[in-house]
Amino acid sequence: MRKITRRTLGASVLALLGAAALVAAPQPSPAQQPKAVRVRATIDSVNGQTLAVKARDGAMMKIELAANTPVNRVVKASLSDIKAGDYIAVTAMPQPDGSQQAVAILIFPEALRGRGEGHRPWDLQPNSTMTNATVASEVKSVAGTTLNVTYKGGQQKVVVPPSAEIVAYKKASIADLKPGQKIFIPAAKKLPDGSLEAPNVAFGHYGVWR
Repeated sequence: MRKITRRTLGASVLALLGAAALVAAPQPSPAQQPKAVRVRATIDSVNGQTLAVKARDGAMMKIELAANTPVNRVVKASLSDIKAGDYIAVTAMPQPDGSQQAVAILIFPEALRGRGEGHRPWDLQPNSTMTNATVASEVKSVAGTTLNVTYKGGQQKVVVPPSAEIVAYKKASIADLKPGQKIFIPAAKKLPDGSLEAPNVAFGHYGVWR
């Protein structure tokens, strides 16, 4: 398995934020659906509801935000904050015994319960997975902590090592977005003029790409 570094962990939390943006709602057909753009960038300037940002490759982009665009600050959390019944997103690596070893966990606010529910391949690294599910139970042992999570159509056993990053969302607003902040937009829509429209924005320095 590829060694997981701090930079990789930061990227994993961004992957979790992508899971947070998945909406369980009818979608347009592939032919009608605009191509989504994943944005990992640093805010260069803020002008009302327009962000000028610099992507990791140095490219400049313009991001348009609606007045009601959800904005969330990514904050550090701990394993003790996760309780039975919580809805979480887990970026993980499959293990030989069929379990998933968590790389990062996002604790969803109650308002986002059910968002992107399910288990799927993810793009953190080869063979990585994303699971959005409800914590059914927690088991502590000498070997560590295991979360049993359930979702429509299935369940997973998630082993949480000490190295796993655990984060949560704190509700924020467009007014909290400032130059120099790292942001993540998992599925921005490309507009005819080349700018991007953001359905939501997450920002912060903990866990967000540095």
